Amino acid sequence: MRQFDDELLGLDPDDPEAQAFAEHLDRMQRQRPAFTVEGYLDGVRDFAESANRARGGRRLAAVAVVVLLLLGVAYVVWEALVFTALL
Repeated sequence: MRQFDDELLGLDPDDPEAQAFAEHLDRMQRQRPAFTVEGYLDGVRDFAESANRARGGRRLAAVAVVVLLLLGVAYVVWEALVFTALL
């Protein structure tokens, strides 16, 4: 929280909302490696954390995205198994 002293000036550092705001600022300014496995995994982690914080329609949309991705993976695996069984 020290790096955001200017943005959090006048806020109580023990306040949960101020701490959540500082965490938000940290996520927004975080530099991650681009086009690497670590960068992609950080993106997945950020998506999972934000989906866990979401409520209502946003959470439902995140769950729908995950279900669609899993259905796509299951379809591709099934097609690969059928293809290799026919060889």
